[in-house]
Amino acid sequence: MLVARSQLGSVVFWMIGAILSFSATAVSVRQLAATFNIFEILAIRSFGGLVLMLTILAARPQYMHGLTYPIGLHVIRNSVHFVGQYTWALSITLLPLATVFALEFTMPGWIALLAWPMLGERMTLSRAGSIVLGFVGVLIILRPGLEAFRPAALLVLFTAFAFALALIATKKLTAVATTYSIVFWTMALQLPMALAGSDLLFFLRFESMTLVPAITIGLAGVASQFCLARAFQAGDASFAIPLDFLRIPLIALVGWMFYAEPLDIWVFAGAAVTIAGVIWNLRAESRRS
Repeated sequence: MLVARSQLGSVVFWMIGAILSFSATAVSVRQLAATFNIFEILAIRSFGGLVLMLTILAARPQYMHGLTYPIGLHVIRNSVHFVGQYTWALSITLLPLATVFALEFTMPGWIALLAWPMLGERMTLSRAGSIVLGFVGVLIILRPGLEAFRPAALLVLFTAFAFALALIATKKLTAVATTYSIVFWTMALQLPMALAGSDLLFFLRFESMTLVPAITIGLAGVASQFCLARAFQAGDASFAIPLDFLRIPLIALVGWMFYAEPLDIWVFAGAAVTIAGVIWNLRAESRRS
């Protein structure tokens, strides 16, 4: 199927915004980790995002319509998503950035596996194949039994699982809730969760060197979700998701330039196998559609 040039341009534009936002979030976590614990970093992210969402609400009061419905599902989704956010941010401080991003791409495999019992979606050959290739990719990256294996990498696999559960809940929410309400409650509900593990006076530890990453993580948290949603509105997932894989070489370059992280060929090889499975399933799903 041919894609209009304007449509493809819109997808590329918004996906670049999402990629840069995700990368900026990861770098901000690294910078803030020297001063704040993970709960405090997530509190900064949620507070900044909530301020932005309330500003939007003040300018567009019509977004108040249906904001609290269905609050129960919002709570369940954000409880799971917060756990994933915590383990993701923690893994950013323990592992090379490229390793975290590569292992995070096992999430589509988890979604395919979980959507079968939870959403009643059938398990097709391409979905099963993407799960198998994702598992093979993980083995290549982790190399269990070898000296290169890092137990902290298991945190990222758990993160991908938690994010998959959250995305399934998001899929249910999109049928009854607005995009604004989903993002709003992401910030509003996760802020008190983060504050529960924070020093009540942690804001007193702010210094000039922490202000930029603090502002960045708040803005990037909202921008990544907004850009991703706009990319999917502009074109099919089969066009948008493969562009998201550019996150891996970009963040690997950032890690190499700013944190002296080696460019691990096994990470790229494992990511390639995982990505091949995702693309295979996307193409098959597109043909079925």
